[in-house]
Amino acid sequence: MSGAFLSDIQTLRKRAREHIAQGAVTPGYHADRSVVLKLLNEALATEIICTLRYKRHYFMAKGIHAEGVAAEFLEHAGEEQQHADQIAARIVQLGGAPDFSPDGLATRSHAEYVEGGSLEEMIKEDLVAERIAIDSYREMIAYLGDEDPTTRRMMEEILAKEEEHADDLANLLEDLGKH
Repeated sequence: MSGAFLSDIQTLRKRAREHIAQGAVTPGYHADRSVVLKLLNEALATEIICTLRYKRHYFMAKGIHAEGVAAEFLEHAGEEQQHADQIAARIVQLGGAPDFSPDGLATRSHAEYVEGGSLEEMIKEDLVAERIAIDSYREMIAYLGDEDPTTRRMMEEILAKEEEHADDLANLLEDLGKH
């Protein structure tokens, strides 16, 4: 096998020593970091808003079917918080600063914070938010392509969980309609 695939070891070693303060961001990183950081901060805001909405829905769930639905809300809130933490860690890894500021949080988020009155309304609002996250994360993944495979893989894992949440919520809505 020829050495065409990898840079020679001396070149790799030399490049690794240059700009050492940039940590994980090496000269081989080809994405537009400012755009990636903006997208990740929007995803972070989306996850924070979703966490807050799910927590509210968990505490506000009432009625005969509320116990199981509330448990699902709480589980989803925890998973959304994990996503926010993963995204914030990646932002730092890329040399950025995660934007946790409450000022403008709702405008940075792709999903909305809608309280919902009834259990059914809460489930519907959560499902709408998941569907928004699914579409926006798909677009982000397509944008990242091969330019930032680490961020792309992280977002693909988060996307898979968001799709699972949407499926759970659609099933809850269907079950609620049967009662």
